[in-house]
Amino acid sequence: MHKFLRSILAIFFALSLGSATMQPHANAQTPVPMRIALVGLVHGHTAGLLKFLPTHPEVTLVGIAEPDATLREKYKALFHLPDNLFYTSEAEMLDHTHPEAILVYTSPLAHRAAVEMAARHHIASMVEKPFSTTLDDALAMQRASQEYHVPVLVNYATTWFPSNIEAANILASGKIGDLRKIVVHDGHRGPKETGVSPEFFRWLTDPVENGAGALFDFGCYGVDLSTWLMHGEMPLTVTAITLHIKPEIYPKVDDDSTILLTYPHTQAIIQGSWN
Repeated sequence: MHKFLRSILAIFFALSLGSATMQPHANAQTPVPMRIALVGLVHGHTAGLLKFLPTHPEVTLVGIAEPDATLREKYKALFHLPDNLFYTSEAEMLDHTHPEAILVYTSPLAHRAAVEMAARHHIASMVEKPFSTTLDDALAMQRASQEYHVPVLVNYATTWFPSNIEAANILASGKIGDLRKIVVHDGHRGPKETGVSPEFFRWLTDPVENGAGALFDFGCYGVDLSTWLMHGEMPLTVTAITLHIKPEIYPKVDDDSTILLTYPHTQAIIQGSWN
């Protein structure tokens, strides 16, 4: 779960360049911890973050916004968190705690509202993948980042895998020649089969709140990696094929997907699956 903390630190260093928050204390060489807050508790990665957060003195948690009282009580008990850390809305939390960055653990559908509100307060954001469920929401968050000059990061976990970084370095070195084909496989047995929490399962399998099923949940990783390896070049064509192998478990969304991206001299085959 340390990869989630790395996203926080990426925001930290992005914001701290030339910032007073990086000035050391008079009698210490460590920087002042960055003030972060969480928006939402319905994402399954929240528990991993809260588990490892105390081991990172670079950041300090100043608030958690979650409208669901049951979830607030769940996380209070799990991680022995004080009552005064919790708020029922993002607006209330931002007004009271003044974080430097928020980490968004809502459904993807709610990313836009969370990011836009933070941006208006000149607060950076990190959201979990997928970035958004629609192009309109993605462009709106891009505009908010640009208008208010704040970073908006997306935590694609595969970005942190040493194997992917090494592959990109080998490719950049020219040792294996030009890139012709990218093949990415990501997946697991499925959210129900792997035992995700009820609040996580609810929106993961909702076509409105998550945008799709395995197509968005795992297909986004390969699209992200392909965009990185292709240095942001736009593909000429995009084709997506989805399957509904387990409709009795996932009646509303796909559970298997293949995405094909074509470039002038390269092809990407991206397979995301809950099977």
